Amino acid sequence: MKKNYQIVLDKTLEETKLMGRVPSLMLHSCCAPCSSYVLEYLSDFFDITVFYYNPNISPREEFDKRVSEQKRLIAEMPLKRAVKFIEGKYEAERFREISKGLEDAKEGGERCMKCYRLRLEETAKAAQKGGFDYFTTTLSISPLKKADALNEIGASLSGIYGVPYLFSDFKKRGGYKRSCELSAVYGLYRQNYCGCAYSKAEASERQK
Repeated sequence: MKKNYQIVLDKTLEETKLMGRVPSLMLHSCCAPCSSYVLEYLSDFFDITVFYYNPNISPREEFDKRVSEQKRLIAEMPLKRAVKFIEGKYEAERFREISKGLEDAKEGGERCMKCYRLRLEETAKAAQKGGFDYFTTTLSISPLKKADALNEIGASLSGIYGVPYLFSDFKKRGGYKRSCELSAVYGLYRQNYCGCAYSKAEASERQK
């Protein structure tokens, strides 16, 4: 039976209330629009650091634009707790390396799975280095992203790096709709592709 990750998250959030302190969360973000709802939702429960590691984004100008929007959102959102920000290195060559032979794969296929793991592994490493209580990603808020796959990757990395993964499916309970609403409120730059050149080409074909 398919696992309901929203119910799993509900249980974890209840457990955090019993810790006697506010737990820390390393939150991988793909972009400001996707992070908007997640920050609004989780800031009641965690001391959040946004980790922006997305070597898949192309070109570099797009990467920089998304970084700028992420910083602006964090500065402007009236959240319960201050959110910290870490900009990861722009390592486009690492993404190109894992994509070799998978250039024509459809979005959501093997190339994307490798990309998810690359970004989540760097997040797990940063969480371990910083002594964080949890790590997770905003990626599951997108209707195009497979929450099951993301959570499985997160669980695997949790076992390797010793930091609990915060299981989630942020598109649930109107999460994606709320992210669209918040994007409008803050005038966020929204893009019609995930970030890489391959997803951009696929998005262009869909538009045609």
